[in-house]
Amino acid sequence: MLILLYHHPFSLDSQKVRLALEEKGIDYTSFHVNPIVGKNMDSSFFRMNSSAKLPVFKNGSHTIFDTIEIILYIERIAVVSVGNNGIAFSSEEVIEWMRKIQEWNPKYFTLSHIPDKYRTFVSKFIRKVVIARMAESPDLASAYHCKLREAYETEEKLKNADVLRRSKEHLVQLLDEVETKLNETTYLVGDEFTMADVMLIPVLARLVLLDLEDEYIFSRPNIAGYWGLVQQRPSYKKVIGKYFNGWRKRKTLVKAWCILHIRNLLKRY
Repeated sequence: MLILLYHHPFSLDSQKVRLALEEKGIDYTSFHVNPIVGKNMDSSFFRMNSSAKLPVFKNGSHTIFDTIEIILYIERIAVVSVGNNGIAFSSEEVIEWMRKIQEWNPKYFTLSHIPDKYRTFVSKFIRKVVIARMAESPDLASAYHCKLREAYETEEKLKNADVLRRSKEHLVQLLDEVETKLNETTYLVGDEFTMADVMLIPVLARLVLLDLEDEYIFSRPNIAGYWGLVQQRPSYKKVIGKYFNGWRKRKTLVKAWCILHIRNLLKRY
């Protein structure tokens, strides 16, 4: 069946799923849904997924929203597909690491490292988008109202030092565990690349995007070596490097910012 993936390069979970698809050699049709300009709030997408979160994975009538469930499903497709003989399912240790990495929510950590003027501008724009979509689709008003309330709650939590401290502490604990594990192995679970690595790579890429690699990556020699290694993989270059390596990072961010400003000036919410 035709596999559809609704995603965006800025979405951490989208990166994880796309890495899995590329590593397993699974063909899929890609639909970019840009959350920065509120495209995930469009009624067509919102009716499919009222959480408005990315990614969304569809295989025929089967729709999956949970990142780990999607990746394990991709793995099952790869195992039974022609030409993918010999591929094994993820071990319990791999799945344990996948869940451990997924437990860290990057939302508040990421937003807290974005300059206030940019973050506030985007937040106000998204709220205007939600209000506009609510007016267009009255039958979805209740669900849109929940997203509006969630946006205000996010702003309040970003003022809470304890929320930000817990997020940072959770990340540091995770990275310290990874650093210890990489003392023994090339990749996160052994000397072969696994779906645990698919989960970890976007976390490290997010730290680089926020210009925090010196504090969180290069201060840990095992993770620093690992980061250099995984960046050589074709899947990384296609899913992340294409948008965020070197000068591409500035190009991607400037492009997003310009689109946002133009839509705001034209009041295209």
